[in-house]
Amino acid sequence: MTAAIKHPLPAAERAPSYYSATLNEETAYPTLEGEVNVDIAIIGGGFTGVATAVEMAERGYKVALVETHKIGWGATGRNGGQVTGSLSGDAAMRTQMSRFLGEGVDDFIWYLRWRGHEIIKSRVEKYGIQCDLKHGHLHAAMKASHMDELKASYEEAVRRGMADDVTLLDAAGVREHLDSDLYVGAIKNTRNMHLHPLNLCIGEAKAAASLGALIFEHSEVQDIIHGDRPAVITTRGRINAQQVLLAGDVYHKLERKKLKGMIFPAMGGIVTTRPLGDLARQINPQDLAVYDCRFVLDYYRMTADGRLLFGGGANYSGRDSRDIEAELRPCIERTFPKLKGVEIDFKWSCAMGIVINRIPQLGKLSKNVWYCQGYSGHGVATTHIMGEVMANAMSGSLEKFDTFAQCQHIRVPLSERLGNHMLAMGMWYYQMMEKLR
Repeated sequence: MTAAIKHPLPAAERAPSYYSATLNEETAYPTLEGEVNVDIAIIGGGFTGVATAVEMAERGYKVALVETHKIGWGATGRNGGQVTGSLSGDAAMRTQMSRFLGEGVDDFIWYLRWRGHEIIKSRVEKYGIQCDLKHGHLHAAMKASHMDELKASYEEAVRRGMADDVTLLDAAGVREHLDSDLYVGAIKNTRNMHLHPLNLCIGEAKAAASLGALIFEHSEVQDIIHGDRPAVITTRGRINAQQVLLAGDVYHKLERKKLKGMIFPAMGGIVTTRPLGDLARQINPQDLAVYDCRFVLDYYRMTADGRLLFGGGANYSGRDSRDIEAELRPCIERTFPKLKGVEIDFKWSCAMGIVINRIPQLGKLSKNVWYCQGYSGHGVATTHIMGEVMANAMSGSLEKFDTFAQCQHIRVPLSERLGNHMLAMGMWYYQMMEKLR
C-alpha cells in the first residue's frame, strides 16, 4: 500500500506529481566527485539505466550510474504506470525484422510483448519492492471498427496459450467492469499489470546499490570520452569504464552529432483526482487499468488510495505549455459522468521520447559506447526488456541487440523543431483517418 501523501519536493527536485508525493522513501545518493573506475558506466537514472544496472550488478560487474537530477526524475517517474503487452511500432518491427528473422519474427515480437512483465514481477518479488503492483487491464473499443482489432488480438492470445488470461467483452460486459457507457467492447487481460512507477524505479536502484552498484545523483554528464577505455565526464568527476551505456532517452543532449534527428519529445499530461472513497469501487470495481484503441488515446487506473489517475492526449510541439486539467477534465467526465466537477489534486506533464517508426533505438556510438532509447509512450515494460538486451550485449551476447540495431530509422535533418512539426502533422493525419473508420 502506498504511503499517505507526504510533503512533495520542490519542482527542481521532482515534478510535483502524485508519485513524488507518495514515495516510500526519497533517494539521497551522492554527487560524483573525483575519479571512479568501474566495468560499466551508465548515463541516466530512469528505467533503462536502472534496469540495466540491476542486470549487470547481478552478473557480477562493477557498475556506476550517473543521473543529472534524481533517480526516476524523468518519464520513468511520471507515466501512467501501466505494464501492458502493447508495443508501439510492432507493425514496423515486423516489416523490418522479417528481413533477418524470417518466419520467426512473429514469435520474437510476441516474446517482446510479455518479457517485461516477467522481469518486473520477478524483480519486485526478489527484492521486496513495494510499488502497488496489481494485475488486470482493459483494452477498450470506442467503436465497432476497434472491435475487429481486438478480436484479432484476442484470437492470437488464445492461440498462443493465453486463454486463461484474456476475455473478450461486449458493451454489456464492459459495463460490468466500468461504470461507463463509453465503450462498445474490450479485451480484459489479467496478465497485464499496473503500478507506482517511481517507487518501482527507486526500489530497483536500491537493489542495484545493494549489489555493489555506485549511484550518483545531481551529476550532470558534460562529455563522453571514446577510446579503448572510455570515460564519462561530469561537472565534478570522472568515471573510467570498460563500457558506457547512454540511457537518457529524450532528456539528454549528449552525442548530438550522431543521434540528432532520431528521437523527439512529446508532452503527455496526467492528473489525479481527490481520493474517491466508495465512489472508486463504483466506477472501477475490479481495480483495472484501462486504455482505449485510438491512436491518441486516454488511459487511466485507480491509485492505491482510491484516486483516479487519468492521462491522455499529447503535445507534439515539444513545448510544455498545456493547461492539463482543462484538457483532461472533459475526458474524465465523459468517461465517468459521476465524476463531474471532481476535484483535481495533482497535475503534471511527462516528456515521452517519440521515434518516427516507433521502434526502440539500440546502437553503438563507438566500439564500447552504446545507446538505448525511444519507447514512444510504451516504456514501463519495454525499458525492462531493453535493460536485459543491453546487459546481454555488454556481456557478449549480441543476438537480440543486433536484431534491433539492424533496423533502419528515419533521421529528420535540420532542427528538432522540424521533427516535432512532422510528428504533429503525422498525428493529425492518423486522427483524421481514425475518424473516417
